[in-house]
Amino acid sequence: MTYLSDIEIARRASLLPIGVVAEKIGLSEDQIERYGKFKAKISFEAIESSSSNPDAKLILVTAISPTPAGEGKTTTSIGLSDALNRLGKRTIVCLREPSMGPCFGMKGGATGGGYSQVVPMEDINLHFTGDFHAISSAHNLLSAMLDNNLHFGNSLGIDERRIVWNRVVDLNDRALRKVVLGLGGVFNSVPRESGYDITVASEVMAIFCLSKSVSELKSRLGKIIIGYKRDGSPVLASDLRADGSMAVLLRDALKPNLVQTLEGNPAIIHGGPFANIAHGCNSILATKFALKNSEYVVTEAGFGADLGAEKFFDIKCRQAGLKPDAVVIVATVRALKYHGGVEIKDLQTPNVKALEAGFVNLAKHIENMLQYGLPVVVAINAFPTDVEEETQLLIDKSAAMGISAIRASHWADGGAGAEGVAKSVLDIVRGKSSQFKLLYSDEASLLDKVEAVCRKIYGADGISVDKSVRKKFDQFSELGFSNLPVCIAKTQYSFSTDPVLRGCPSGFIVPVRDARVSAGAGFVVVLTGDIMTMPGLSRSPAAERIDIDENGQIIGLF
Repeated sequence: MTYLSDIEIARRASLLPIGVVAEKIGLSEDQIERYGKFKAKISFEAIESSSSNPDAKLILVTAISPTPAGEGKTTTSIGLSDALNRLGKRTIVCLREPSMGPCFGMKGGATGGGYSQVVPMEDINLHFTGDFHAISSAHNLLSAMLDNNLHFGNSLGIDERRIVWNRVVDLNDRALRKVVLGLGGVFNSVPRESGYDITVASEVMAIFCLSKSVSELKSRLGKIIIGYKRDGSPVLASDLRADGSMAVLLRDALKPNLVQTLEGNPAIIHGGPFANIAHGCNSILATKFALKNSEYVVTEAGFGADLGAEKFFDIKCRQAGLKPDAVVIVATVRALKYHGGVEIKDLQTPNVKALEAGFVNLAKHIENMLQYGLPVVVAINAFPTDVEEETQLLIDKSAAMGISAIRASHWADGGAGAEGVAKSVLDIVRGKSSQFKLLYSDEASLLDKVEAVCRKIYGADGISVDKSVRKKFDQFSELGFSNLPVCIAKTQYSFSTDPVLRGCPSGFIVPVRDARVSAGAGFVVVLTGDIMTMPGLSRSPAAERIDIDENGQIIGLF
């Protein structure tokens, strides 16, 4: 059988004018700002005038630990949203914006796949409405103002050895991880070592996603720590008087983006932090607006539930006061066989024994989500190579844990293929109040918070922290940051910090390599293992296959 590519499916779709999509969620023409025929930003006036809807249900879609076999978390989020709309439930899907780093690297875009996509997919996967450009520009403006202050005499008394603010670019470029700035003489600023992060790892991105208004955005930007003085006191962005100009660059970007699914249902796509090196959720503004203007909101958190879902709960929900109502964990037969030891080339061959061995990964994620007091549904994202015996095994083993696992064919059939998952979600949330609870309290020490996540979510035996890193945690507490949640940067491929350990490893220790305060975002970033905040391209990146033809059509974009 010949399958159309994602881009071919998207191009054949008949898109609704964005004004028609806006009307579906009660927005008038005056309440949206058009970016062409099929994209718009939602105005601040519309956000402020929306009345609360306490009965709206918030559904989080997460997944098992990612594998090269693919899981389809975004695809499932879109398919579930379309399915709920097909069942007569006013539903909005809220997603993150794709980064061009993975788009031109190896992961691909973030607009779903098959017949469960958000469109226009080419625009969304590339420059979209310019939000990432605004975030990069605001971040790098602060970098420029920092070096300008050093050039003109360092009036703030910054210790040049203790500057913690890098520059950013929204591409994978390992050559920029470590750089030397200011070479070329007295006219080119002060020479010093620095580096680049990818834009999605920027604290500005996190602030952007966690701010609920322009005034809060500006306040958070001003709290960014750019470095320290010799006495250990922090230097803030507000000390450079950079917060106002940064907020100006981000003002229009802060308005959520409205697009549509292939079935013409509303989708809000806004913000894009990675979940392995940041908090991995779309913006609070987008989620809260959607909750006010629908009956059900489907959102996702990046990578596996040990990363994205944990941060969605312990950072985003903590800061926004959100109480999710249910969790959908996406799994595939192929991916679980990979966790059971099967290599990529053999995944199409039925192998019940390997699937049973790999089920431990799904089981651990289910147990983790139940710790938060939330009901769970498993969506088995179907592939054509799946066999009935394998699918039934997942259904039976999930049932033994008291969990419904539903086969879903939304990639091939759109919303109709996810109606079984949608009905199961409706069954577990109908008439029930959320029993949601956080993993740790604000009052716990920072290292206790790290250990709680590592033990309870990753399944580690503990953490190891060098004396120099412990000193940083002590300093953060002395500066008044001990009440903040932790944002642990870890490989997405394993519960451990070793990406080759599949399934559900045990008996491991999590090495805490470094830590830094994102005071504006309101969390402490904890670096573990070999995780990096600037990814590199693969030996054969997707950029080699992306092109444009003589008619101006993009080629090779999924």
